[in-house]
Amino acid sequence: MLDGWFLWFILFWVVVLITLMSIGGFFMFRKFLKALPKADGKSDLDWQNYYLDKTIHLWSEESKALLAELTSPVPELFRQVAKEKIAGKIGEIALEEKSSTITQDLIIRGYIQATPKRDHKFLRKKLDQMKIDVSPYEHLFE
Repeated sequence: MLDGWFLWFILFWVVVLITLMSIGGFFMFRKFLKALPKADGKSDLDWQNYYLDKTIHLWSEESKALLAELTSPVPELFRQVAKEKIAGKIGEIALEEKSSTITQDLIIRGYIQATPKRDHKFLRKKLDQMKIDVSPYEHLFE
């Protein structure tokens, strides 16, 4: 009944749809794992939101612009999530150090600590483009 080009067309779309649903499911499962409570009763996302809420008043327009510039190499689809994760880590560091404002130093240290090592080469490249010296942060890249 199904033969010729129509059979191949249907098989192609079956493979494409299964692949796309698998990719989407993978990212949904990762988000689900981050939302699960840890031993302290809060999830990674709860802590991230806590640090964002506690430090939102410390962010100046310049620091927001710097974070936006540093995250510009991130694909647009994931950029907002990356900004929130990095800003949460920056907020955590700022609270630990009792900082009165979010500085360039805090942003760079938080960015390095919040991102996996495979993404550090993009940060180094971006900092070089912006003519920011990375030598004070070499110990964090290791």
